[in-house]
Amino acid sequence: MTPSRDISRLIEIMAALRTPATGCPWDLEQDFATIAPYTIEEAYEVVEAISRGDLDDLREELGDLLLQVVFHAQMAEEQNAFAFGDVVEAITRKMIRRHPHVFADKDGNLASSHVKEVWDRIKAEEKAERAARRPREETTSHTSLLSGVKAGQPALTRALELQRKASTVGFDWNDPRAVLAKIREEADEIEAALDRNDKQELVEETGDLMFALVNLARHIDADPESALRATNAKFERRFAYIERALAAQGRSLEDASLEEMDALWNEAKGEKKPESEEGKQALR
Repeated sequence: MTPSRDISRLIEIMAALRTPATGCPWDLEQDFATIAPYTIEEAYEVVEAISRGDLDDLREELGDLLLQVVFHAQMAEEQNAFAFGDVVEAITRKMIRRHPHVFADKDGNLASSHVKEVWDRIKAEEKAERAARRPREETTSHTSLLSGVKAGQPALTRALELQRKASTVGFDWNDPRAVLAKIREEADEIEAALDRNDKQELVEETGDLMFALVNLARHIDADPESALRATNAKFERRFAYIERALAAQGRSLEDASLEEMDALWNEAKGEKKPESEEGKQALR
């Protein structure tokens, strides 16, 4: 079998890998649940390639992510649930429906803010339609405003979405300074929990503080995930400075005291930092 630019070749390869007796033993052992972590990992590797501005790597990582879609579709087809073509048909139908100003509406000059309103309205309609198709026992008598926020998202992303949803009905702070006051309040509660040496309370209060920090990021129109990625990159850059400085002295990290490493850290803070994609993405 030879490589190809045609998606059908990738589908054929995955079908071959999943063919009993002649396929790959590892691929044959997998199911939706065991593959799910790899799907998440590949999505993050796409984001990492974007943050580095590495288009060659991005091409490869997008391929890895596409493989995950094909893998899940193949397993679904084996269960007579759906095939890859059904996935493509569903998303094309969805995109056409959610862009009436492009594909159906006479007014093709909508402002971006109105486009978002139309998108959210149609998305809500689709959600209601899906709920109506589910068996009665899978539905509840009460549907919360927050029900549409996917539970499988990373906690940071889900916190942001929960806050955005609540904000649509006015359940929100009016000013970033009010959020900052809440952050101070949560920090005080952590300090009190430390004094009491209450581990469970410490975990809970730390979660509350993180939720409040996400709220602050939202109020200053910053993406918390991108902001944290930028800080991670900054930490790595400064720590690498410490390693290089010690190596230049013929020493290792284990040879240095905390005071020495802290002094080198402060030197690293004075270095001119490169502009990162994460930093640019954080401020939307």
